[in-house]
Amino acid sequence: MKTTILSILMLLLVGTLTVSAQQSKTEKFKVEGNCGMCKTRIQNAALSVDGVSTAIWSKESKILEITFDSSKTNADKIQLAIAKVGHDTEKHKAPKESYDKLPECCKYR
Repeated sequence: MKTTILSILMLLLVGTLTVSAQQSKTEKFKVEGNCGMCKTRIQNAALSVDGVSTAIWSKESKILEITFDSSKTNADKIQLAIAKVGHDTEKHKAPKESYDKLPECCKYR
């Protein structure tokens, strides 16, 4: 009896983990920026989107790697949030007013 209950519990746990893993998605895309302040701003903008769990931007390659719950958001919404804070992405150009507010060292255009 105990073995049967433990087996059922293990199956439920594995099934729950499998469903969670299927919704997690990792993508990479280019984001314009120059310095450490840019890195902080870009990563914080990505992380502000509901469903994003990690965001790591490389100053050297200008590539942002994100991990997110695909049932809550998508890469397009994340790129839009980043553009709104002043950084161009592959799909969205930052509005002029957002770009103009960036510190001089962060301006890449």
